Amino acid sequence: MSPNTLDSSGNVRRFLGAHKLMLFVVFALLSVGAWWSFRGKRAGPAPDNTPNVFKASVTAAQAEIKDVVISLSGLGSVVPLNTIAVKSRVDGQLMEVHYKEGQIVHEGDLLAVIDERPFKAQLEQFAGQLARDQAQLINARLDLKRYQELMATDAIARQQLDTQAALVRQLEGSVKSDQGQVDNAKLQVTYSRVTAPLTGRVGLRPVDPGNMIQASNQTLATITQMQPISVIFTIAEDNLPKVLDAVNSGGTLAVEAYDRAQEVKLATGELVTVDNQIDQTTGTVKLKASFANTDNKLFPNQFVNANILVDTIKGAVTVPSAAVQRGTGTSSLVYVVRDDSTVEARSVEPGESVGGVTVIRKGLAAGETVVVEGGEKLRDGAPVSVKGEGGKPQNGGSDPKTGKDSAAPHQKGAKAANQGGQ
Repeated sequence: MSPNTLDSSGNVRRFLGAHKLMLFVVFALLSVGAWWSFRGKRAGPAPDNTPNVFKASVTAAQAEIKDVVISLSGLGSVVPLNTIAVKSRVDGQLMEVHYKEGQIVHEGDLLAVIDERPFKAQLEQFAGQLARDQAQLINARLDLKRYQELMATDAIARQQLDTQAALVRQLEGSVKSDQGQVDNAKLQVTYSRVTAPLTGRVGLRPVDPGNMIQASNQTLATITQMQPISVIFTIAEDNLPKVLDAVNSGGTLAVEAYDRAQEVKLATGELVTVDNQIDQTTGTVKLKASFANTDNKLFPNQFVNANILVDTIKGAVTVPSAAVQRGTGTSSLVYVVRDDSTVEARSVEPGESVGGVTVIRKGLAAGETVVVEGGEKLRDGAPVSVKGEGGKPQNGGSDPKTGKDSAAPHQKGAKAANQGGQ
């Protein structure tokens, strides 16, 4: 074998060895890549080291300007202005009953009839006696006139004239007495027909026809006046000066009557008077209000809650009462939501609270947004996520999905919160 042949074979072996080494390196790199890719899929994406700021989720409402009505509440009951137990003024048998139980009767309506025959018979007797005495009186007066003429000529004695004059006066007295008996008998006949003394609602019938009735001893019907009707209620003595100030100013104070649950308004009336003393046992004073009660929603002895409207604050800045966090003394604060979704702890001066709404006298302007729920753990400058109705994000701008103004639901929720508190 020649030297050239040996050199050629060596080159071939060296080339094949270098090629195998390159293939091994490529295979190793591919294996490492596959292993790293598999490990990455199992471990998930690499953690993001970007800091994440926690935002407290709160609900908010806007401060609004409205007229706030200041009222005082008290427990009371419906009291009719008049309740009359109708009784007979004559003795006799009850013949007829002309009303139905629960009926509304009017003044002068016939309610019952007592047997009037004995009274009519007595009336005829007294009328006959009156006619007899009247006839005797007429004759006595004619005789007196004749005696006076004869006396002018001294034809009769003076004693005879005086006796006739006394007889005339006696008969005049008898006629007057008879006339009184006739009038009384007529009155008994009238009393035998029992009529309603006022307009009202008649109660249950206490006696049936056929029973014997004794005058002023047995009730024939009970009538309760329904229109108008009054409510007597109490308020705490500490609130009396407010009422008296409003009464002394000359205004008429409106009073609203609500049901036992204080959910349904039954009627609206006006204050009539204030009692003249305070009950020291309960520390309350009684007030009386009158109601037209045209729909008869107020019923005698019904339990009601009465609200007396003593004042109206015009154009007050108001927020839901839940937004005000009261501290010691007069210090109070609210959390105001800034435009950058952070809150400001602001001191305010709250006023009266009525129906879930609180008047803010100082420290807050209308239109500012305050935290209503979720402000227990907030601090000044804390970031918040404001929810509107249904827990939707509320940022005060447009919704990125719909492009609509997201402030509308928030404002709607604020109005609902304020209206619900009234």
